[in-house]
Amino acid sequence: MKKKKIVVALGHKALGRALPEQMAAVKEAAKAIADLVEEGCQVAVSHSNAPQVGMIHTALNEFGKAHQDYTFAPMSVCSAMSQGYIGYDLQNAIREELRNRGRMENVCTIITQVIVDPYDDAFYQPMKVIGRYMTAQEAAAEEARGNYVVEEKGKGFRRIVPAPRPKDIVEIEAIRALLDAGQVVIACGGGGIPVLQQKNRLKGASAVIEKDYTSGIMAGLLDADMLLILTGREKMCINYGTDQVRELDLVTPGEVAGYAAAGQFPRASILPKMAAGASFVSGRPGRVAVIAELSRAREALYEKTGTVIKETGSDG
Repeated sequence: MKKKKIVVALGHKALGRALPEQMAAVKEAAKAIADLVEEGCQVAVSHSNAPQVGMIHTALNEFGKAHQDYTFAPMSVCSAMSQGYIGYDLQNAIREELRNRGRMENVCTIITQVIVDPYDDAFYQPMKVIGRYMTAQEAAAEEARGNYVVEEKGKGFRRIVPAPRPKDIVEIEAIRALLDAGQVVIACGGGGIPVLQQKNRLKGASAVIEKDYTSGIMAGLLDADMLLILTGREKMCINYGTDQVRELDLVTPGEVAGYAAAGQFPRASILPKMAAGASFVSGRPGRVAVIAELSRAREALYEKTGTVIKETGSDG
């Protein structure tokens, strides 16, 4: 029997923030992934990296300030480093959990580059805040280097970077080959390292990519059966914060578009999840996207929990 192919996107809850939190959190994430493997699935895993890449960016830039012989670290390098160290903890936790269950599947991490469009409007409208608070003088120095900053009243200034949409995944054939070989593959961490294609050269972009959008792209390129976005909430809602709040059980891509146009989904958190799921299943009745709570991954696989997105008439 053909195995079900799933792309799993892990949110912040699955990783924690600081190093000790991450070590504990990945053990819980590993249980969810192992549950899916036990159900006979091929599993590719992506993950967020916002706290981690911010920590790396701050640490390297502070080091550069204190040691004049060292340069400041580009965002693309910080993204690559976050993929490596998160992947290291996550793949070891998944491997250990599988071995504890008597399973011998191998787990690997791929440092993944994701192509973005240099003309994406996001480059002119940065929205992702990153790094530590700065003084006005430090902020001016950042702007002199061509970077964007934003002021948070009473706290100081922080750097703000663009979040362009992903267009393609450079290492997708390697991901596919390892997945088909029976490995659990961790890829596109943090949305991938954003790169600009310049003939045969890939140049790192000073940006970050929403991991949910990249996860949807990866699921599409792999022709996956399911995009499973695991988060800290059981279901997505509309009319949040009002007495008309309603959980979304089953929605179509068209309904997602309507809710999004009405401003029902916060741009920086819920919208990428819903939009990525809708894009993945749109026009493809055999595909399903589920947004569910981390510990209920096995139930989500069978569409028994979470917010399910699929075309009307899809078999569940």
